[in-house]
Amino acid sequence: MKPTVYHIPVCPFCQRLEILLSLKGRRDAVDFRVVDVTRPRPEWLLEKTRGTTSLPILEIDGGRIVKESLVILQYLDDLFPERPVAQREPYRRAVENMLTRMEAEFCARGYAWVMNQDPGRRAAFEEAVLERYGELNDFLLEHSPSDPFLFEAFGWAETVFTPLFARFWFLEYYEDFRLPAGPRYTRVRRWVDACLAHPAAQQATKEEIVKVYYDYAKGAGNGALLPGRRRSSFTLEPDWRARPWPPRDKYAHSATDRELGL
Repeated sequence: MKPTVYHIPVCPFCQRLEILLSLKGRRDAVDFRVVDVTRPRPEWLLEKTRGTTSLPILEIDGGRIVKESLVILQYLDDLFPERPVAQREPYRRAVENMLTRMEAEFCARGYAWVMNQDPGRRAAFEEAVLERYGELNDFLLEHSPSDPFLFEAFGWAETVFTPLFARFWFLEYYEDFRLPAGPRYTRVRRWVDACLAHPAAQQATKEEIVKVYYDYAKGAGNGALLPGRRRSSFTLEPDWRARPWPPRDKYAHSATDRELGL
């Protein structure tokens, strides 16, 4: 049987897997099966994961399960060795790994800001996010001052970070966040723009992310329901394309299911 990925739609960690497979020309070699995050995990899935709920997971022959997106990425890169995405030369791979080690804190800061409900703390959250972008800028200037990507082409580090750059469209929409002009962010801005424009990284649009992540902007993640709401913005139906754009001011107004087209 084909390897099977169980995932949540618009999940950045699952998009990593799709990007890597697209780079290899092997997207059809893996089945992707959607799990509705707005409902309790089904028993058959919990049996596969031994009770854990984090997604994506990869199921391979014999019902064996591989967890954690970066581990799954490495497995798929090894499983389909043609067109390797990770660097093979030891030092270049080390540089790549040093950069990807920065993604966890980068991700955490962005998600913490979008979920913030206190307008008085916005400046502190913005400063924390900008600090992370500044660290990426410094790293790229040291190891890759000229190329748009870390190395000659879109690779492992780009596969890891690009879904997060896309998710941070929710900061642009709900927090009016932009990278400031000036040399502090020039190199990382070039990287972000090149990553988001790459043909292998077009699985999710800004409209989809903004609409689906509305509840995150109101402080409710992973399909949790907000007070007065009966449906999550992460619901699979109605399709996000049929919904109106959510209100941008997340602090002054809480949209109803009807306003969100749910």
